[in-house]
Amino acid sequence: MWFQKKIQLMERPRGFHLVTAEVLQQIPEIANINMGWLQVFIQHTSASLTINENADPDVRVDMETAANYLVPENLPFVHVCEGADDMPAHVKASMMGSSIMIPVSDGRLALGTWQGIYLCEHRNRGGARRLVLTLNGQA
Repeated sequence: MWFQKKIQLMERPRGFHLVTAEVLQQIPEIANINMGWLQVFIQHTSASLTINENADPDVRVDMETAANYLVPENLPFVHVCEGADDMPAHVKASMMGSSIMIPVSDGRLALGTWQGIYLCEHRNRGGARRLVLTLNGQA
């Protein structure tokens, strides 16, 4: 079985945001999959996706701190027409990635106990973000 759906996440400020529940709310079809995969793809070049700690919110703060340390806004970027946060956002998005693959087992994401899906918003005001969810597996 193949299933694909485009969804929109609510707008969030710059930072790392746990969005697992928001994604799952919008794809109830996952309950029909006994074994398969969910690919989550973000249709933007200044935000990214990753999987990380879902329990302690300090991890999300530290992820933002580390990303800003690795790619500071004061580097001598040439592409500056969209603001000081734009080019660093593109670099961070390329580093983090635009898609994730998560196994599905018995109608649920097979994430580890402390894992969740992060939206990594690299712009100060990135707006609502669009995702493409592609579900494949055996019912």
